[in-house]
Formats: sequence, C-alpha cells, structure tokens
Amino acid sequence: MVRNPTLAKHYPFESHYLNLNGLKYHYLDEGSGSAVVMLHGNPSWSFYYRNLVLVLRSSHRCIVPDHIGCGLSDKPGDERYDYTFPQRVDDLERLLDSLELPHKITLVVHDWGGMIGMAYAVRHPERIERLVIMNTAAFPLPASKTFPLALRICRDSWLGTLLVRGFNAFSRGAAMVGCKAHPMSTELQTLYQLPYDSWQNRIATLRFVQDIPLQPGDRNYELICDVADRIGQFEKLPMLICWGEQDFVFDRHFLAEWQHRFPAAELHSYPQAGHYILEDMQEEVVPIISKFIRTSKASA
Repeated sequence: MVRNPTLAKHYPFESHYLNLNGLKYHYLDEGSGSAVVMLHGNPSWSFYYRNLVLVLRSSHRCIVPDHIGCGLSDKPGDERYDYTFPQRVDDLERLLDSLELPHKITLVVHDWGGMIGMAYAVRHPERIERLVIMNTAAFPLPASKTFPLALRICRDSWLGTLLVRGFNAFSRGAAMVGCKAHPMSTELQTLYQLPYDSWQNRIATLRFVQDIPLQPGDRNYELICDVADRIGQFEKLPMLICWGEQDFVFDRHFLAEWQHRFPAAELHSYPQAGHYILEDMQEEVVPIISKFIRTSKASA
C-alpha cells in the first residue's frame, strides 16, 4: 500500500519488515528501553495503536506488527499463506525471536490480538512482565453470550463472503460503529479502511472471522481451550483491563470472564464506549495505560 499524506500525518513512523517465507511482515519499532508489544485485531491494523506509541516511545521500545493480510503487511492468497490462528502465533514468535529482546515484555492486546498474544504468552511465560487487555478474549465464547448473527453470516455463508470481500462491510462497519462515545471522523474511518481497498486485500478480514472457534470440532477450538486453561499462571503479573461496554461482540459477558479469572486486575470500564476503546476514549485510556506501564510491578 502506498503511503499518502493524510496517513503520514496521523501515522508518522518508520516501517520495518520481517521476511516470512517471502512475505513482508510489517511492524513498527519505535523508541528504546523495555519492549511494549501491541497486537491489533480484525479489521483494524497497527494504526490503532498510533497514539499510544507516540506517548510511550520516549521511554519504551514499541513493537507493533501488522498481521499478514492486514495493514502494511503483504496480503497473499490462500496458496501462499495459512490464514489460521496458530500461524498468527508462529508469526509473532518469529518476529520477537528475530528482535532478540533483552528484557521481558509488556503485552498489549485488543480483539484477535488477545487470542494471538495470550497464546504466545503461554508458550513463553518467562518473557511476559505485564498485560494490558482491551475488548478481547483468550478463552471460548462465554456460555452466557450469544454469537452475533452478523458475525455468523460473515463466518458461515457465501453472503458473508460477498459482504466482507466485495463491499468491505466488516471494515467499514467497524469504523462506523466501533466508537460510540466519540465517533470517528470521516478521515479516521477512511484511514482504518485504507489497507482493505480491494477483494484481494480483504482476504484476512474474512479469514479471521471464518477462523473463530466456537465449539468442539471447530478448527483450533482445542487450542483456545488450552490457552484458556493456562492463562491463570499470569494471575500475579500486573494486569490492566480497559473496556468499552458498548462493544457488540466483546461485551459485558467477556469482561465478566476476565474479571472472574483475574479479580486483582486494575479495571477501567466505560459504559458509553465501543469496541475501539483506545480510539473512543483516547484522552482517558492512553494516559492510564502509559502510567500503568511505567509504574506497575509484579507482586512477590
């Protein structure tokens, strides 16, 4: 994707790339110090974390990848890339191994970034120093939560394929409704959708939805159950939860699951905010996360 002046104004960062079997895996690497690894979800990209990077890069090394098929990374067809949850974790592992980080990391996750990041964390618990959780999951769909019809259509039907890849409905819709308290400007909505400008370039947007494991027998359901069984080992690590309660997917049912598993976590929940909490409540949440990362310490 060619950079444009509007993007450069909002996203003033140098691009870095890791070669993943001939594919360009884009990431930001800003600042120095202990690393903060920020993982986006679907259908966003590293752009989501721009304001947090600008605040933290004076004191920390901010590493923010674009998953393959997303953002400024390559967007290959299925014949060149396996668009599945385990592959995402492997990609992240290769990136962080290549960087040879000397210290433990702070992991910041949102949406699919939670599943990917926490799967990485249970592989390498010794590398994790603290966790920041935003509108995400690292466990199966809570029993109390009904899977939204719109997502089921996108996941399981030809109509969903047409809507997501043909009309960009998922990316466009998320940009329109992802912020409730402070809706995105038209300019910001355009920038969130910028990488997803053609049928081919929307492949990851669809594949992420199709890869959601809902029940036994679904691809990777056993993997997410294994992650869920093992994340309790992080109970004594500093954890911050920032949550937009108007998220139509990651709503109060998911928040309740995080609270049940990590009752000691610091919680900031916003009844009026939506899915893109870091965008919707930027003025409040960015300083909260920055302070948490700069000051929190693990308990004995």
